Amino acid sequence: MLSIITIVVPIFALIAAGFGCRRFNLLGVTAATELTRFVIYLALPALLFQTMATTRWQQLNQPGFIAAFSIGVAVVFIASLWWRMRMRNRRHLADGAIDSLNAAYANVGFIGFPLCFMALGQEGLAPAIIATIITVCILFAIAIAMIEFSLQQERRPLLAFIKVARALSRNPLLLAPLLGALWNLSGIALPDAITSLLKLLGAAASPCALVSLGAFLAAKQATRAGAGVPVLVLLKLLLQPAITWLLAFHVFTMPIAWANAALLLAALPTGTGPYMLAELYKREAATTSSVILSSTVASLITLALCLGWIAR
Repeated sequence: MLSIITIVVPIFALIAAGFGCRRFNLLGVTAATELTRFVIYLALPALLFQTMATTRWQQLNQPGFIAAFSIGVAVVFIASLWWRMRMRNRRHLADGAIDSLNAAYANVGFIGFPLCFMALGQEGLAPAIIATIITVCILFAIAIAMIEFSLQQERRPLLAFIKVARALSRNPLLLAPLLGALWNLSGIALPDAITSLLKLLGAAASPCALVSLGAFLAAKQATRAGAGVPVLVLLKLLLQPAITWLLAFHVFTMPIAWANAALLLAALPTGTGPYMLAELYKREAATTSSVILSSTVASLITLALCLGWIAR
């Protein structure tokens, strides 16, 4: 429990810093938006490019882990989307996609890496890399494609598809990992200066996103969260790890360290990715910010239970 608290406290400290700075006007009214733009267009693309450009493909050859973690993410994402679109006050598909991301998007980058390293040692880092690619690259890309498609007003399918493809081709969160993978395949090592630049920018992604979230929470509109927050938190912290545990320990074959990592990574709280998308596309972000905060607090219990299972 102390290890989990040690990891989670800095997250709340950064959110509180953003909240306090905005409340006392140390940050302006557009601070949350501008910080988010910095993360989306510079910091996070640098992190994604570096991850894909420097990861050895041999590390990713764990089909059992990939299947268990991916199926858990997919089931929760689809279930959440179905529930949101079937509600009495039916959600727009763009908002439904963001809500589904709230329920399936694990905070792998900021909590997953240190938690896996502390619980499993060096063996826990490779699973965290795979989970990052699945979550930040693949799941993010699917959500972005859904949002772009839902916001198109073109009724002719072919033209709508072309417009969506153009929008996706300009999205830095999709271009960065794609270019990183192509660079990796080329076999050319990144120059040291470029590597240092990418590390500096990538290291700023999570802190700036959390400060941006705190600044957003300081605004009045952040108090009007949707009624579905508890359900989204339960889907993230209970259903996703339960499905992943069943698949990792009873269906697919993998080393025990990878199965333990799959459980821990699935039990992580919601990351800041959905919030950044809500800000980028000017969608309602109060529900997203509430899910991030609530799931992070509640994960103190769920992660402790998972660590207890692993220790036993």
